[in-house]
Amino acid sequence: MIFKLFIDRNKPEEVTATVHERTPLIDEIERLVMRDSFTDQIPGYKEDEIVMLSISRIECFVVEGEKTFAVYSDGKRYIVRKRLYELEEKLPEGFERISKSALANWKAITRFTVQLSGAVDAVFKSGYVECISRRCFAELKRRYGL
Repeated sequence: MIFKLFIDRNKPEEVTATVHERTPLIDEIERLVMRDSFTDQIPGYKEDEIVMLSISRIECFVVEGEKTFAVYSDGKRYIVRKRLYELEEKLPEGFERISKSALANWKAITRFTVQLSGAVDAVFKSGYVECISRRCFAELKRRYGL
């Protein structure tokens, strides 16, 4: 195996590997590179286009069916090809789990509303509403003094 490293501050960072087959080592290298390359943007997919979404403008990540969606500040929803636990590990501070199927950008929540049933909803700047589970709300209440 040959290893080459080129340092050029004028070019975008890129990792290229030429291998004979995919092995557990290659999978681990890919995981490490992708984890550490998480920048302030993430690709979002909508119909036939790919849009680079700014993490700070994402209000909420939500799972519906088998797909993970990013709810953007303009109210549009984009498919994100990551699972919530992967996002939770990589996202900057300020993203909190609010249910089994949702991660919220704490800075994008404008208010909380309480339903007659006792459920609590998070209302985001775009108007999007997501229910907060009782277990998560208890933890958020303890942590943030709500």
